Amino acid sequence: MSLLSMAEKTGLCASELRHELMARNRVYARARAHVESYGSHPVVVYAPEAGQHGNFFDAAYAAILDRGDWMRRFDKVHAQARRALPKAERRWRELDSSMSSDALLMNVFCTPGVVDSPAVANALGLESGAQPLFGWKARVPLKNGRFDRTEVDMRLGPLLVEAKLTESDFQNCEEAVAEAYRDFDEVFDREVLPRAEVIAGRPKQQTEFPEDYSQEYEEVVLDPLFVAPERPLIIETKSCFASYQLIRNVLAAHAAGCSFCVLLDQRRPDLREAWFDVMAAVKQAGLRVRLKTLTWQELAALLPGDLQEFLDVKYGIVPPGRMGSPIGQAGELE
Repeated sequence: MSLLSMAEKTGLCASELRHELMARNRVYARARAHVESYGSHPVVVYAPEAGQHGNFFDAAYAAILDRGDWMRRFDKVHAQARRALPKAERRWRELDSSMSSDALLMNVFCTPGVVDSPAVANALGLESGAQPLFGWKARVPLKNGRFDRTEVDMRLGPLLVEAKLTESDFQNCEEAVAEAYRDFDEVFDREVLPRAEVIAGRPKQQTEFPEDYSQEYEEVVLDPLFVAPERPLIIETKSCFASYQLIRNVLAAHAAGCSFCVLLDQRRPDLREAWFDVMAAVKQAGLRVRLKTLTWQELAALLPGDLQEFLDVKYGIVPPGRMGSPIGQAGELE
């Protein structure tokens, strides 16, 4: 598959999911404190009210309020709030957004009983009872002797988790950035790692006259009947490593002796393929068997019934083999 068709597929999958979540949350938010972002495709952003939060399952939010370390995840300010959201007395947070994969992750794993469930633990390859640490700071060794304190979405015992929902991709990085990690070549076959072509500079237009490249200007007199040919854009690109977040988290798992799981939506086959491409480049068999993927839908089948209902009407996430509820019913959840 060409780089262009891969980008088109990624953009289409992300866009379709975003539009479904926009529609579901516009209905779901009717009885809940919220605003909508500016623009032609408004995103619902919720606000806390009377000990509840529209973006969270009630039991999960109550548990979050009781844990100072979990509440600190609300310290992250919404990056686009100043230009995209109405002003409010309380600053908008990333976890307020209906598109937040971190909020989805906390909705599931902060709900009492979920981490104690043997079925959930078995699906993740863990023993039940481990307590989730959100925004865990890894220590990934660099060649210069320092560490990259990269943030992992969640650590659950010996498992690191990266959560995805509507994000467009896993980001790209220049080769020098990846090569700065001490264990990069020990862990990865760089020739197998997926790459992406990114624009290196602003597009330039072909020119008919060499004078356009000179610092000295000399007027050119044209024949009045002269028709200039079309000047196609010249776009300079450079090769980067694709899926930098996955590369970094695999290195974090290697350094910590952990397993690593990517939690994603089954409606995002593009992200699943990107993850498989990175796994294929891991040299060490012992590390490769500690890498896994799980969909929100597979996880939903193991969750309590009331949490399943919440995930259905708000996110369209239902166990495999089931159809999501009609969007018009999204506001009926009590």
